[in-house]
Amino acid sequence: MSSFDARPGQVWADNDRRSAGRTVRVDEVDTRYAYCTVLTAATPGGRTGQRTRIALERMRPTSTGYRLLDGAS
Repeated sequence: MSSFDARPGQVWADNDRRSAGRTVRVDEVDTRYAYCTVLTAATPGGRTGQRTRIALERMRPTSTGYRLLDGAS
């Protein structure tokens, strides 16, 4: 399974309908994970600024993956 090339500084949106509207900024990447900061929470009053770790295999535009936002570096 290949992943998209997640790089620090990129902004990705969560495709999972349970997390609609959630966006994250990639801060760091290693061989298995992208370490991100939540920019937009999925729910009102959600926690922005929270750090999260996402498996690189999820960084692809599937229904439960992530998509790279246009205009992101």
